[in-house]
Amino acid sequence: MTIEAINEKLLRAIGVGVALVGRSDLKFLFYNNTFEEWFEDRLETDELLKVFEDLNTEELHAALDDAGQYTAEIRHRKKRRQLVIAADFTSATDGDQELIVLVCQNITRIRELESMIDSYSMMVERNTREIKREKEQVEKLLLNIMPRSVYEEYKAFGVVTPQLYDPVSVLMLDFVGFTDMVASADPSVTVTELNDIYSAFDRIGEQFGCERIKTIGDAYITVAGLPDPTPDHARAVANAAIRFVRYLERRNTSHPNQWRCRIGIASGAVVGSVVGIQKYVYDIFGPAVNLATRLQEFAEPMQISVQDEVAATLKDQFDLQALGAKDIRGFDRQEVWRLLDVGIEKKLAGS
Repeated sequence: MTIEAINEKLLRAIGVGVALVGRSDLKFLFYNNTFEEWFEDRLETDELLKVFEDLNTEELHAALDDAGQYTAEIRHRKKRRQLVIAADFTSATDGDQELIVLVCQNITRIRELESMIDSYSMMVERNTREIKREKEQVEKLLLNIMPRSVYEEYKAFGVVTPQLYDPVSVLMLDFVGFTDMVASADPSVTVTELNDIYSAFDRIGEQFGCERIKTIGDAYITVAGLPDPTPDHARAVANAAIRFVRYLERRNTSHPNQWRCRIGIASGAVVGSVVGIQKYVYDIFGPAVNLATRLQEFAEPMQISVQDEVAATLKDQFDLQALGAKDIRGFDRQEVWRLLDVGIEKKLAGS
């Protein structure tokens, strides 16, 4: 095998085409077999512009005059596939004749791989954004059912250690006539209104440092002094309770459904922890929760009942009315007090 044949075989193997072109007329003087494989349907003519239809001749001559070299990327459709050819034009002379040495390389596969990498990068970026968005939604959901410090512990360790919080104040709210309302009203309307009310309660409680623990149907439980100790926890839930009632009073003046609540407030110890494995929820247990639930039963509609210990803490800052000693299920007989909001009390008396 001759040196020329060997060179031709090497050029074909690595996908390189070589040609000589006249500088003045841009006509082929020579091209190897690789050119014939790529441009067989265009090589019936010896004109470079018939083969490279998109070539900018002005840029070509300017670059050759300036630097002696010009590169371009030529796209050529061969049957069903589009070839991408990298063309390198170099100025040369042969005696008095000005020539252009044209070296072409098939970079179709490289461009296809680059396109695949770009598509993959875009897919990874899109998936990353979706994962981030889903993570934010999960975090938002978890923060809606547990305090942030509990969430951080759960995220770091996968479990939450039960904690004793003592003392805290618990507010238990229950709506009057909710069962009848559900039976008679449009369910979607009831749920929408309940969601609006609970959202307003959350905003009010947040103002006073209360942490909403959970809702069970028409029952709403919030607590002050958890997870961070709060010296004035009783005052925090008292302020929240009064404003819950005020909010409902204002709301009832402009809505057909009349939402009336009973509220019980108690102070004491609770244990907080995440309950469940698959359908987990953060919950609190303890005497303060049970007593607040019992005290709510002694309250009249739109009234707030508090235990004797809470009343003693609030007496210098709030108006209280003695309801007398009550037998409280699960607890000893003890004094129960009504927490008054003077403005509301006057309004109810007038009606």
